[in-house]
Amino acid sequence: MQIQINLRSLIIPTSEQKTRCYVLCCWFTRLYLPINIVRLDERTGNIFFLAGEDNIIEIYPNGNWRYIE
Repeated sequence: MQIQINLRSLIIPTSEQKTRCYVLCCWFTRLYLPINIVRLDERTGNIFFLAGEDNIIEIYPNGNWRYIE
């Protein structure tokens, strides 16, 4: 069984998103919170980030981020 991936439709995070995600991972792990989910939302291009049980963060393509409540 072969799986084919269409690279043209593959969404890749921006360098700003990657940098911000790395920094946030460092911050949260210093607080001994596990990083449970890091997911790129294919609809919006935003990164969804879940640290611990209730720290939900969205990282925009320009690298800005916000808590989601």
